[in-house]
Amino acid sequence: MTPSIPLDHNSSILIIGAGTWGCSTALHLARRGYKNVTVLDRYELPSPISAGNDINKIMEEGSSTSSSGDSLNETLRRLATHGWLHDPVFSPHYHNTGYAICAHTPAGLEQLIKHEKIHENPDFDILDTPEKFRALMPEGILTGDFPNWKGGFRKTGAGWVFARGALMSAFQEASRLGVEFITGHPGDAKTLLVENGDVVGAETADGTRHLSKTTILASGAQAPDLVDMKDQLRPTAWTLAHIALAPSECLMYKNLPVLFNLESGFFMEPDVEHGELKICDEHPGYCNWSTDTTGNRINIPFARKQIPKEAELRVREFLTHTMPHLAERPFSFARVCWCADTPDRNFLIDRHPDFKNLVLAVGGSGHGFMHITSVGGFIADAMEGTLDEVLKQAFRWYVLREPITFSLLLRCFKIFLRHVLSASHDKLPLNKQMLMHHLGRRPETAVGRDWTDVQDRMGGPNKVMDFGDVQEWTDIKPDRRYESQ
Repeated sequence: MTPSIPLDHNSSILIIGAGTWGCSTALHLARRGYKNVTVLDRYELPSPISAGNDINKIMEEGSSTSSSGDSLNETLRRLATHGWLHDPVFSPHYHNTGYAICAHTPAGLEQLIKHEKIHENPDFDILDTPEKFRALMPEGILTGDFPNWKGGFRKTGAGWVFARGALMSAFQEASRLGVEFITGHPGDAKTLLVENGDVVGAETADGTRHLSKTTILASGAQAPDLVDMKDQLRPTAWTLAHIALAPSECLMYKNLPVLFNLESGFFMEPDVEHGELKICDEHPGYCNWSTDTTGNRINIPFARKQIPKEAELRVREFLTHTMPHLAERPFSFARVCWCADTPDRNFLIDRHPDFKNLVLAVGGSGHGFMHITSVGGFIADAMEGTLDEVLKQAFRWYVLREPITFSLLLRCFKIFLRHVLSASHDKLPLNKQMLMHHLGRRPETAVGRDWTDVQDRMGGPNKVMDFGDVQEWTDIKPDRRYESQ
């Protein structure tokens, strides 16, 4: 679908949402020479509800060169890695400290080997004893028993990124290049403006009508508040907690590799600003189910700087197995963190089927932040109608499955032929897995999707949980350091 109004560099472009993808998009548009870009957000930056407003996120580098056998995820990781290594806006925030990934049950190990291929990848050293795990970090840090833990350690080419720093760096550079950010009450988009059957902007809480030739919706789990997403997104939440460390402990814990058990949780080194260690308990996520006035089941995100007590217990169990000397320490901060899952966890970067001038930039699906360096470029490409065919198919709006017919096969052959004959040196590899997108070998329609699908995630009760079932929450006293976070 192409825009109904042709765009030029003076065209008005409105971005709703100044989180990870909104800031990335603003930066990429400004770098392409667009001079009339406005971003709306109901919070001052960094937004307290943005998943990117965090002290750290896991980063695993992709290959520096492309291959015809690359999967979609490998291709995306390679493109993101280029930015983390070479873009001055982002490179200062990447810490190449190493990465240990592991599991502790047969099912978890099967999942680990399937996705990471640690026994085939020479970048990984095998971890199969508690002693090997404890040796990953300086003496006195990993003192746990690591019961049944097994995995692999990648010494370089992985680590963590300072998420909040990267987010603010993108915002600052976009602002320097001329992007206007309107935040707080004047930036709170309440409704999309529709004229002649298409979106022409948005109206904010103060009554201002922000008109635009193209509107980009990058508000994450909040996107269904503004437009009918027809079950394309499932708002899903995760839980995290911080533990304050003494200055001497912060020095000891500096430059640590990431430790990630895909069944129980992960941690990275403490942040410099507050000297706090972030721990996340791993699980398939929470939803917040309710019923609207018409009896339809709805999933409503909410912000809360506490976590369920059951999540606290999972965090403390993870610490007991890894760093038991920290297992009873009080939490200094905790938070519910929302994302939005698509049915197959591919990003949703496409025009809304009902509105040609509304570009959707949502569906981070739990792995969106690592791509802050590159995702804005994909979104800009989608707006311009130049998105690579492979990515266009992977990121498209789910429609009813098209039956495999001769005409569909012929269309796929033409796509393949165009790709082979393309003169572009930047084209993405088109392999069998990616062609399957054209052949409909995926769950095409989001309507009637399985809301309980764990989507290959593990941990906790190994199911998607409901905040409505939570009996008790933590009671962590507010900390002034986090009033704006």
